[in-house]
Amino acid sequence: MDLHKRLQQKLADRAAQDNLRQLKTTSGLTDFCSNDYLGLARSQKLRALIKETEQQYSHLPLGATGSRLLSGNNTLFEESEKTIAQYHRGEAALLFNSGYVANVGLLSALPQRGDTVFYDEASHASMKDGLRLSFAKSYSFRHNNVQDLQQKLRLALGQVFVVVESVYSMEGDKAPLSELAQLCGAANAALIVDEAHAVGLYGEKGEGLTVALGLENQVFAQVITYGKAMGAHGAAVVGPQVLRDFLINYSRAFIYTTGLPTHALVALKCAYSLLPELEKERRQVKLLARHLSEQLNKIHGIRCTPAESVILSVFMEDGGTAKLKEFASFLQAEQFDVRPVLSPTVPKGQERLRVIVHAYNTLQEIDGLVKAIAKGL
Repeated sequence: MDLHKRLQQKLADRAAQDNLRQLKTTSGLTDFCSNDYLGLARSQKLRALIKETEQQYSHLPLGATGSRLLSGNNTLFEESEKTIAQYHRGEAALLFNSGYVANVGLLSALPQRGDTVFYDEASHASMKDGLRLSFAKSYSFRHNNVQDLQQKLRLALGQVFVVVESVYSMEGDKAPLSELAQLCGAANAALIVDEAHAVGLYGEKGEGLTVALGLENQVFAQVITYGKAMGAHGAAVVGPQVLRDFLINYSRAFIYTTGLPTHALVALKCAYSLLPELEKERRQVKLLARHLSEQLNKIHGIRCTPAESVILSVFMEDGGTAKLKEFASFLQAEQFDVRPVLSPTVPKGQERLRVIVHAYNTLQEIDGLVKAIAKGL
């Protein structure tokens, strides 16, 4: 088959399933879509601090100029990684260019042939893609089901790894990290936790759920992502020094990638300096999310989960893909930026509206969204 026709047919197949993805831009809508939980991505204070701090590093090139093993490394990288490790109570840290790259770089390299990895079925696509590149055996376990993981551990050979998110990006719920850490300790399994949607929101200084629960010594590696609540870019793997050294030598996603540009490192440095000050925002966003969840669950015809999260899933009792897309378009016409999450991002039959609450949302905006959802049903 002609290549163009083959590609067109694949797109037509997806369109026939009513889940063809397309890029779109929005402006002027009330944000219930982005992962900017604390408002740092739009913070004028952060913007000004970055501009001021960049002057201190004007001697560095704008771009890294190469991989860090060649020309790309500099003192700002080294300073940043020491700060990151200390902040998240790890021994060492290694920066990657995004959360996706960090998960792929870690999970494709760390588990070896003859090892076994168990991952939560709701884990992010980047974690699953990393495991596809690994030579280890991997098995999923039911979402947040410690008992199912315990049963699956009977399949374990070699070094065992358990891979989870601390807060799940689609479901919005928290992993039972304390139970998982206890089970991993008993099974001599290395626990790996992706903190992408917990950093900034949990912990006394926004360190993430691992630190908030005091589990940093029981978690082998944390993946810290900066494109969500941190308002920056990139990601880091935090863990023992030997892990950092190993990844520098064996992670292809690190070895063969040009390092982050100087501006991204400066933004990261500034975001970390502001993060401890945002306790008010951490409380505010959780209060607003709780209020929204309570109000949505009073509306007949929908179900909102989970009860305690800034990431809310709204399920329609009689909503298929077409109905969800239509409903999201209606809400956008009402000036609320809410997006549908469709298969294959979530399993077929679990399509939903994904509503994100932010510290900068107002109670009036929350109540306005509730009224719009009730009106559109």
